[in-house]
Amino acid sequence: MTTAPQQDSGMWNRFDKRDNIRRYGTALVGLAILIVSWRVMNVNYEYLLTAHYEIYDLLYRMVPPDLGYVNEIASPLIETIHMSIMGTALSIIVSVPIAYLAANNVSPHWTLVYFGKFIISVTRSISAIIWALIFVVMFGPGALAGIFALAVRSIGFIGKLLSEAIEEIDPIPVEAVTATGGNKIDVFVYGIVPQIKPAFIGMSTYRWDINIRQATVLGLVGAGGIGLVLDSAITRLYWPGVTTILLSILLIVIFSEGISAYLRKKIGGV
Repeated sequence: MTTAPQQDSGMWNRFDKRDNIRRYGTALVGLAILIVSWRVMNVNYEYLLTAHYEIYDLLYRMVPPDLGYVNEIASPLIETIHMSIMGTALSIIVSVPIAYLAANNVSPHWTLVYFGKFIISVTRSISAIIWALIFVVMFGPGALAGIFALAVRSIGFIGKLLSEAIEEIDPIPVEAVTATGGNKIDVFVYGIVPQIKPAFIGMSTYRWDINIRQATVLGLVGAGGIGLVLDSAITRLYWPGVTTILLSILLIVIFSEGISAYLRKKIGGV
């Protein structure tokens, strides 16, 4: 006589007891950190409770926008676009050799790898606003400071992504060029460039898209462009003009987003 197999009456759990204790403990620690951080910030609740009234009052003064103000901001808007283009172009020129030095698989010497990574880290760790302040001190207020701020900030972005793209290339084409007697330049042009070309164009286009956004605010610290006019309008409490500037910036960003998306789509067939 056979007996029927006993069925397991227990319920399946994704995590065991130890995992649950660890998960809930981590959540409680994170919640405690948030509470302590909120208390350390010393938030003024009186202003917080009246914030919606202040927002309504500000929007009431900003609407309708002064469309006639467009004639005065057209030139700074064009300057902003030029700043983004020049800053991106300058960063591309500098980023290529730095990325080559920072790539472990092609760099001439290990010390140059650390040098390239150091340059990339320094340029990435400082905000574009801080770079703009530095270059305003060096070159004075104006678009030149903004161009160099965008360029230096972009070196870290493009250099890091490009060096990683170089490190992921297929070594066979490089070995083939070397085996046929190619020098370092031949290896770079014929063995490396064809493999990183789509990624390079894509990241450069994306960085230009980012630089247009950043260029619109660099003027707040004197680095030229539409940000300088925006700062002046806010200082004068000319809110209809502020609305016009913000709408103009929005249109530029949407336009650049469309161009960037189109170029990235076309690049897919490179």
